[in-house]
Amino acid sequence: MTFEHLYIENQDFPNRYISPEKLFSYLQTNLSDYILEIGRSYLDKPIYKLAIGKGDLRVLAWSQMHGNESNATHAMLDLLVTLEKNSEIKDELFNKISLDFIFMLNPDGSEKWTRLNAAEIDLNRDFHNEASTEIKFLKKIVSENKYDYALNLHEQRTIFTTDGVHPATLSFLAPSENEERTVTENRKKCMAVIGKVYDNLKRLIPNQIGRYSDEFYPTSTGDNFIKAGMPTILFEGGHFIDDYTRKGTRKYYTIALYYALKAIGELKSEITDWEKYLEIPENKETHYDIVYRNVKLNTDHECILDIAVQYREILEEGKDEISFVPFVIEAGDIKKRKGWLEIDCTGKRFISNTKYPKLDAEVSFKIEE
Repeated sequence: MTFEHLYIENQDFPNRYISPEKLFSYLQTNLSDYILEIGRSYLDKPIYKLAIGKGDLRVLAWSQMHGNESNATHAMLDLLVTLEKNSEIKDELFNKISLDFIFMLNPDGSEKWTRLNAAEIDLNRDFHNEASTEIKFLKKIVSENKYDYALNLHEQRTIFTTDGVHPATLSFLAPSENEERTVTENRKKCMAVIGKVYDNLKRLIPNQIGRYSDEFYPTSTGDNFIKAGMPTILFEGGHFIDDYTRKGTRKYYTIALYYALKAIGELKSEITDWEKYLEIPENKETHYDIVYRNVKLNTDHECILDIAVQYREILEEGKDEISFVPFVIEAGDIKKRKGWLEIDCTGKRFISNTKYPKLDAEVSFKIEE
């Protein structure tokens, strides 16, 4: 039986939002033999590393470097409960690899559901400055250990597709080591692993797997780790149609994580099949969440246009789950972009709290009945 048929969702974490305190309590209660506190955040929250496996191949992975990207934390929690119920594949995997997994590298940002940490620093652009407390702990772990691979786990926006039609539910990247984007031996190692993941996932979510841009970012974590000699693979969890809480993405993120670890354990010293990575379509920026077509503005002058809306993910005080608040992003003749939801408003008015739709701001609006 394949892993996807064995998949179990961790029922202790049903929401997209994960409270750091709830995660810490769960780790201490259920995984105390595997976890170690490796440091404290800017606001003095613990950062935990889980260590599991006895294989010769050493892998480092981390989640929620950006606090509002919880899919990788879910994926690791789901992977652990699935393997716990299936000891044969658990033993097979962890006899080949040893995994260090840092849960919620940015617990302060995770608590507030923000990309940045409490000092308003993007950890993924702080590699050289080391202005953040948290990036220092990640780099310290890497300097103290010889890892064969690293998994840099993130999420991407709903704007991306693989082909202009299908959402990029998962995207992967073998990061560049230089501005020339040279295909080095370490990049080939990453490409070979991603190729194996792609082979296993493309039959499950066809046309929904993308390749992230390999533009070199001089300050980013993954680019600098691979530049320093540690093969590093980027994961990006994305949109699943009609699934803004990303339950479907969560499942396939878990499956991808398993197959990546399995591939690392099985790769031979000679790198083969890395070219398969190049078959994966590159992400395309093609969609908004909603596009209202042919809207008549609530103004003195006749004006018909399209209005594009994106949801902002907001954590409201006292709630256990995030809310999706519509923001107007673009207004005009929007022909090059589509909407996951398209609404024809011919003959109807856009009635809002502003005479003209204010861009990139929350607008209270409705479409005339």
